[in-house]
Amino acid sequence: MTLTRYNATAATLTKNRTGGDWCPISGMCVTCVEGCTGMCEIGKSAYRGHEVIYPQPFGIITTASQKAYPIDLSHFNIMGTAVGAVGIEEDSDKAIFPNVNLETRLGQNGGIKLRLPLVIAGLGSTNIAKQNWEGLAIGSALTGTPLTIGENVCGMDNDSIIEKGRIVRSPELEWRVKTFQEWQRDGYGAIVVQSNVEDGRLGVLEYAIEKLGVEVVELKWGQGAKDIGGEVKIKNLEKAQLLKKRGYVVLPDPLDPAVIDEFKRGVFTEFERHSRVGMVTEEGFLDTVSRLRKAGAKYISLKTGAYRPADLARAVKFSSMAKIDYLTVDAAGGGTGMSPWRMMNEWGVPGIELWSVLYKCCNRLTAKGEYVPDIVLAGGFILEDQIFKGFALCAPYVKAIAMARAPLAAAMVGKTIGEAINGGQLPIYLQRFGNTRESIFVTAEGLKREYGKDYEKIPTAAIGLYTYYERLAQGLRQLMAGGRKFALEHITRNDIAALTPEAAKVSGIPLVSDLDAEEVDKILG
Repeated sequence: MTLTRYNATAATLTKNRTGGDWCPISGMCVTCVEGCTGMCEIGKSAYRGHEVIYPQPFGIITTASQKAYPIDLSHFNIMGTAVGAVGIEEDSDKAIFPNVNLETRLGQNGGIKLRLPLVIAGLGSTNIAKQNWEGLAIGSALTGTPLTIGENVCGMDNDSIIEKGRIVRSPELEWRVKTFQEWQRDGYGAIVVQSNVEDGRLGVLEYAIEKLGVEVVELKWGQGAKDIGGEVKIKNLEKAQLLKKRGYVVLPDPLDPAVIDEFKRGVFTEFERHSRVGMVTEEGFLDTVSRLRKAGAKYISLKTGAYRPADLARAVKFSSMAKIDYLTVDAAGGGTGMSPWRMMNEWGVPGIELWSVLYKCCNRLTAKGEYVPDIVLAGGFILEDQIFKGFALCAPYVKAIAMARAPLAAAMVGKTIGEAINGGQLPIYLQRFGNTRESIFVTAEGLKREYGKDYEKIPTAAIGLYTYYERLAQGLRQLMAGGRKFALEHITRNDIAALTPEAAKVSGIPLVSDLDAEEVDKILG
């Protein structure tokens, strides 16, 4: 197992003076020399203190854990077969990978229609989410997949109108919702609005339902990247003061005259805005779900983080009792726009362990005849093989995979390429494809034919996301066809095998060397 490297990381812009020679226990340089100006985590903390807790530079990055867990998705392999076909006729001319059906549904009473089994998890009040929202919203709408507006958007909106502690209008939330809705087609996908403690106090979900026509809302207990509330940095004194007055935890206190003086003198340049941690109770959760249904929510979901197994059991049980539509379970190390770096690496239950407990919880309820909501897995998924393995690990309960950093990366690359095209500054490795949108983005011509004059309104960030999803779709279809599964609902735990005894023990998935033992005996006689 690769050990976590303490005391130096690109995430906090720190490094060891001695390069590769560092102590494996502490991460300090083998020789710490008097006179060093402090390039490492300790050194930088000696002069910037709490600022070094967070990945930098805030607002233009996303980040995720650097820790290598004992077991991950690579410890499983996908099993193919040379016989049969499930979900399609056993005919070599029909059982071809383009015919694999990747559509799925989330929720009850028909459910939310998805063209691909992908959901973008909560992207909230961070700068990087706002700066790339157009590409994310339009790209998601074009592909027919849900996009989640994360926490604190209304509270962070300078132009929000709040009366008697309740949100009356938020131009920022309105823009985010409408950007998706204007490009949604044939009822596929959905815009989802998420709520944390502060959002709940403001009545954000009720506002989204009643004023913006949002049908899907999500309650948030946490995420895989951290076990505290959402965080951002604020470079503007007036904004920090506004957020403090709106009830957020803002550090240092932007209303303190001494702090104001220090900020104006450049002693520090950023305030921190923090959300509160929730206090989950069975009664409170059921009451909230009931209230949202009465407000008009068509679909309700819950997102929970990498908390201890007892909390996962609570999430599954409470979700069952409330009969919510889907539950997203986010594993340790997941991506974020801002989280404490050491927390992201050193807290929580990793994916294989968390999802294995989740599978057992769902099985327990199923055995008792109790309702089990649709399951969405999150926690570092980026490519088609991981998506397949996620479906198999918790089959038959998984209906979609949630991602955030990967779709955001695709949108950012698309945006950057568009800017390079417009500025005539294309790198050599892109020039070999051409110098237009249509020659560089492999899906652009198809979008141009489909959307006609509206094609020019599609930003390259959206084309980047759409093209990335197109790759995932074809790759997943190929893997499924190799396993002779021609629709998502046919994927089972038998479609993967564990490569190590540890992976088999944790997950309950058989070792590859033990797989099909009875069938082998039957075939050989």
